[in-house]
This record gives sequence, C-alpha cells and structure tokens, in this order.
Amino acid sequence: MMWFSFWRSRNRFSLEELRYLTEQLQKIQIVNEVNKDFVIEALRSIAELVTYGDQHDSTFFDFFMEKQVLGEFIRILKISRTVTVSLQLLQTMSIMIQNLKNEHAIYYLFSNEHINYLITYSFDFRNEELLSYYISFLRAISGHLNKSTIALLVKTQNDEVVSFPLYVEAIQYAFHEESMIRIAIRALTLNVYHVGDESVNRYVASGTLANYFTDLVAFFKKQCLRLNDLVVQASQETSKDFSSSIIAFADEIEDNLYYFSDVISAGIPDVDKLITDNLLRLLILPLLLPSLIEAGVGIGAVTSLYLLCCILRIVKIKDLANTIVAAFFCPQGAFVSLPEAKMNGAAISYKLQHLKTEESAQSSNGYVAEDEGNLKLSIPDDVSLQDSCGDPNQSLRETVLSYLNVGNDVQVLGSLSVVATLSQTKELEESMLDAFGILPKRKQHKKLLLQALVGESSGEEQLFSSGSNSTRFGFVSELDSYLQKLKEYGVSTSFEPRSSPRSCRSQVLDALVNLFCRSDISAGTLWHGGWLLRQLLPYSEAEFNLQHLKLLRESFVKSSSNILLEARGTWADLLISVLCDEWRKCKKVTESSSPRNELRCMLLPSSSGGVISSESLAAGERMYEVVQAFVLLYQLQVFSQGIPLPDYAPIFPPVDIPQNSRGRAMGLDTVGPKQGVELKLVDAIPCRIAFERGKERYVWFQAVSMGTSGWIVLVEELPLKQNVGVVRVVAPLAACNPRIDDKHPRWLHLRIRPPTLQSLNPSKTAALGKAKARTLVDGRWTLAFRDEESCKSAVSMIHEEFNLLSQEVERQLKPLFDSDYSTLPRDSSLHPESPNTDPTNRL
Repeated sequence: MMWFSFWRSRNRFSLEELRYLTEQLQKIQIVNEVNKDFVIEALRSIAELVTYGDQHDSTFFDFFMEKQVLGEFIRILKISRTVTVSLQLLQTMSIMIQNLKNEHAIYYLFSNEHINYLITYSFDFRNEELLSYYISFLRAISGHLNKSTIALLVKTQNDEVVSFPLYVEAIQYAFHEESMIRIAIRALTLNVYHVGDESVNRYVASGTLANYFTDLVAFFKKQCLRLNDLVVQASQETSKDFSSSIIAFADEIEDNLYYFSDVISAGIPDVDKLITDNLLRLLILPLLLPSLIEAGVGIGAVTSLYLLCCILRIVKIKDLANTIVAAFFCPQGAFVSLPEAKMNGAAISYKLQHLKTEESAQSSNGYVAEDEGNLKLSIPDDVSLQDSCGDPNQSLRETVLSYLNVGNDVQVLGSLSVVATLSQTKELEESMLDAFGILPKRKQHKKLLLQALVGESSGEEQLFSSGSNSTRFGFVSELDSYLQKLKEYGVSTSFEPRSSPRSCRSQVLDALVNLFCRSDISAGTLWHGGWLLRQLLPYSEAEFNLQHLKLLRESFVKSSSNILLEARGTWADLLISVLCDEWRKCKKVTESSSPRNELRCMLLPSSSGGVISSESLAAGERMYEVVQAFVLLYQLQVFSQGIPLPDYAPIFPPVDIPQNSRGRAMGLDTVGPKQGVELKLVDAIPCRIAFERGKERYVWFQAVSMGTSGWIVLVEELPLKQNVGVVRVVAPLAACNPRIDDKHPRWLHLRIRPPTLQSLNPSKTAALGKAKARTLVDGRWTLAFRDEESCKSAVSMIHEEFNLLSQEVERQLKPLFDSDYSTLPRDSSLHPESPNTDPTNRL
C-alpha cells in the first residue's frame, strides 16, 4: 500500500510533497532490502525539495526545522542494514550543504550535533564508493566554514578548542592512495586554515595534530625518493622513454609544494614553523644537501638541485630560505659527519635507514611515519672523505660553484638554477645574498643609494666607486643567527668570514667566466649562465679583470671559427636566418628579469627530444648549438665592454643579385624555384632519374644559388618552347654531397636533406618530452648522365654555386668578427634583415 501511495500523483515541488515524504520516513522502523528503494528515493527527493525551497519558498526549510528532519536522517542511518542507504544519506547531506545559500539554513544544519555525529559515524569504508561520498560530504562542510560557522563544529573549554571532528577525521585520509581523496582533504584543510580563527589555528598546530605536518613532509620525501629512482632508471635504460613518467612525478612534487605554499598563505606562525622545521629536519639537511657532496646517499645530485630550486621557488618562508643559504656556508664535513645512527655498533647509510624505516614504520593510514632517530645522515666508516667529497673544509657553496667548472651539463644547469633561484628569492635577506656573492646589481644599487641618502658615507663612497662592496660585518651577524639555528638540527657550524662579499662575487664571476670557456656544455645551459651573469654583475665594468676578458675573447674566437665552418656546412643556407633569430632570443633571455622556468629539463633523459637518424639533421642540431653559443659569447663580449647591445644581429645586408648570374638568367626571383613554374634552361645538363622502380624520367639538371639560398632543380623541357622547361623537383643545394659512382662514372649520387629546420628548433621541440619522437631521414638521388663529362660538369656546377652561396654567407657575417664594438648600430631601424627571417616560418 505504501508503494502505491508513494507514487500517486502530487505536485512534485510542493510543501505537501515534503510533508508526505517526512511522514513516510517517520513510519519506517527498520530499513531492509524490502523498503530500501523507497527510503533512498525519499532521501533524494527531500534534498531536492529543501534545495528548491531555499531558492523559492522559505516555508520549506521552516518545515524541515520544525519536524527535525535532520534528526530523522540520523535515525534512518542507525536502523539501516544496507550500505546503499548510507551512500544516499551522505549524498543527500552533501547536496543540501553545497546548494543551500541561506545563511540561516546553514547555521541550523551546523548548530546541533547531527553533523558531527555523521562525521564521526563508523561507516564501512571497505566500500570504496562510500568513502568517496564521505570525503565529498566533509569537503562540502568545509566550503561553508567561516568564523561563525566553524564555532558550531568545535568544542571548547576555557576558550580553547578541545575537539574538532571535521579536521581530525579528514586528515586521517590525507595520504590515501587515491589522489582525488588526497586533493579533497587538502582543499578541506586549506578551508580550515584560511578561516583565520586563532583558537582553531592553535588547535591544529598543537599536540598530536601537529604530527600531520611531520607526516606531510615525510610523505613528500617518499615522493622525492621515488622521483629520483625514476630519474636514475631513465639514465640507465636508454632504450625506454621515461619522460612522461618523470613529468607526472614532477607535477606531483610541485603540487605538494604548492599545497605547502597555500598552507603558509593562511598566515599561521606555528604552522609555518612546523613546515620549516620538518622540511629541514626530514629532507633538506639529512638528504638533499649531503647529496650535493657525496654520491649514493639516497638521492642524486641533479634531483637534489631540482628539489632545492622547487622548494625555494614555491615555499615562501623567510626562515626556511635563509637557513638553507646559511647551510651553504657550512663546510662539507658538517653534512657528511652528522651524528651517526648506529645499528649493532656499526654505522649504516641513510639509504639503508630509509628502507628500514619504510619496512617497519607503516602507519595506519598507509604512509610512512619517519622515526626521528633515523633522520641523521651517516656514511660507512670505510668511505674516504677526501676521495668522495674533496676538501671537507670547503663550503657547500664552493662545492655548488665547482659544478660550473667540472660538472656535466645537467649538473651545471642544476647549479645555475639554484644560484639563480637564490638571487630571485624575495624571502632572503639581502645581506645573505651579498655574502653568497649573488646580490643582483639592481638590489646592490638600491641598497647603496639608500645608504647614501640617509647619510652613511660608506654607501655613498661605494655607490660611486669601482669596488661596490657591502660592509663586511653587516652580513656576519645575520648569517650567524641562522647558523645557530642549524646547530639545533645537529649541523656543526664553524663559519669564519674568510672573505668579503666583494671577494665572493669575484668567485661567482670567475666560475661563470670559466663556464663560458667550456666546449662540453650545451648552449641552452650557457644561456642560463648568461642570464645569471647579467643579473649579478655590479654596475662597474671594472669587475671584469684582464683575465676574464682574455678568457672570454679566446672562447669567442673559437666559436667564430665554428661559425665559419657552418658557413660551408650542411645548413649554410639557413645559417643567417637562424643566427638572426637566435640573436633576438638570446638578448631577450639574458636581459629578462627572471630566468627561464625549465627546471624539469635537468631531470629528463637527453634523448627525449626525438630520434635523429640522418647526418643532415644531426648537423642541423649541431649548427643550432654552434649558433647559440656564438651569439651568447658575442653578446657577452659587447656587454663586457660596457656597450649597449643592438636589438638585431649586426650583419651586412644582402646585396642585389648580379644580372649575369645563373639565377637571373634562368628567370628566378629571391623566392627561388617552385614546382610547376617555367624556367629558362641555362647551362642545363640532360640526365635521367627514376623516383619509382621502372618509371625513368628524362629531365634537365641545374644547380643555382641566389644570395644565401641554393637549390638543385630538375626541369622537364617544354616541347613547344625552346630552352624553357617546367620545374618538377626542387631540393636544397647545401649538403647534397655530390659523389660520382665508382663503378659507373656517368652516375651521380646526391644526398637530399629536409628543406627546413623546424623539427630541430629548440623552441619548437618537445623539450619536456610531451610529443612523440619522430624519425627523419635524408633522401637519396641517383642521376644518370649521357657521358662522364656531363656528370663531371654537374659536379662542377654544384661546387661553383655552393661556393657563391657560402661566400655570401661569410660576407654577411663579417661584421660579427670585427673587434671594434663601438661601431655597432644602436637603432633597430638599421637592421638589414626582413621581418620574416625565422626559418620555421618558411614552411
């Protein structure tokens, strides 16, 4: 009878319907398989009606309160024997809480213990769907938290919070294996922190609840170790592409750090201190910093440099940033000789300690709870410090700078990224940056100008002197305070200011200049060094000493030789346009106010950009490297002389093509030959070619150049027009590498390279490994001439036209090799190139 009455015709959105559903629920004494469908539909409909009434008719919610329907929900939950009712009840509550706009309604829902009862109810979470609904229910509640509503969900004693079920129950699932649950819990906690209730803030940062932040960092450390394992695996198994997996892990790492940042933005001092303390105690001091000194302590140096950069860029805590910088002034021995954890009287490595901790300290929530006793780094007694780490008295700062001189490409990139990140970290004290030797010149000038304006004679003298130098003792006191903090973490500090900030800047400058002289470092990494140099160099050009200028000049001369080789190389026809394009990019990069954000590149295997399977494409990649290195070194030469850098590459403009040239005689314009266009046959040589087996074609061979461009053209003669033909095939002249067949002297073999370099342009490649690798190969032509003389004539024509092309390229490049930089054009209007010189735009 109940079923027929339930489905009888009524106005669906009416108070009568709400009253009827409530009355029917009140009659339920037990929920079983017979009536569960009715109960589920009733709960769903009541949520719909209450939400409707909130927007259209207040009497709906008045009735909801009068009949204490929320209490009826709790009663139904208690007498239910089926999980589907629990699912619907949680969904019903979530829908109402999410959609109610009336503050009075929200206050009513939160003002009794019904919500807290549901929060703490013992649901059977073996059902994964039920857990998802429960987490959605908790998150919906947190979306309505403010200083008024949060007071309805907590219990207080003497004005102090003693119970907050919403928060306590939620953080139990903060490290669940399902990422969506972790995301929901983090959103909930942020809603709690950003309410700004001081008593709640004290509660979440005190007692056992403070362990949440310890567990949070421990969980983050596990992710860092997993990322490092993947990076190591990618470097060892070169046959597989791990780029997408590394990027996914890096995304997760950065998401965790952004969560830290969002927590910090709530402005809870106790929480900031907990995050700082745990990051230093669990991750940075025992793991990341020692990894920069000694291999095999649980994480690689490159991964460590990446993580340090991420932490400094994302987690904006003043004490954390300054303590990290202070640690760089400690000697290496302070990290490799931290108090050792002993097992059976013998020292064990940190990696083994970590593995043991993972095996023995699993928490009830499925994540590792770090044992504080196993946090200190230790190394085996038989490891030679001298062999593995160098001078133990050398500071960690000097170790990082030494990467610039002896590290491989990714280590150099990591070192540059750390130094650049420090220089851009606003939370760092300027005196700390000055002590490190990396206080940006704009900050130096601002600081000295302020000193001069307030009447400090030292500031005025330094502002207008060649030796821009801070007071030596100014940074020592601030640095000493942070060194004292390090002692609290077991780091034995014995810092003595052996050098002034000016000397430290010279150290950094020496390392950068030496870096620019290295030929085993990629041009992209050198550009990072160029940006850092432009940021750090003081206003006085006197900071460049004669040795610096000599080294830069020698490196530039070597690079110039490489450029001249490229003028006669595989991609000579695109050299000018690539150089002009890279000139603008390099100037933009080095003069930018912030470094390029390419931290993940140091983690990816070198083969992630694609598969290069031809000589010409390999030569094209090399040409890009040569051009980028040359452009940077040239611009540094100009910068070192204190001369403004022009917006465009100072090259000679193209000259008019002589009328007696082969190209003009053929009727070509500067665009070059196009398929299907008619051309005059000038010095054309008849030959045969077969692009398909059994389909031989008779064509006329012509090689022609126009300025810095050149082509091989195969033309079919028109029977009705004398000495005129139609272009059938066009190929680049450069890199054709003509070779007469050893056994058939009438056959000419040509290599045909791709016409453009788009697939190799660093700005267009999948630098982060997101694009599929693609295989590109060179083409091969074999031309059959009538006789040996005709074949030799074709080869001579190719060499003649390619020489003309190369000579024009060398002529346009000539101003770049002029040592008199004072003649550089200052006005971009003097730039000779056309607006469209990017080779990738020629497709």
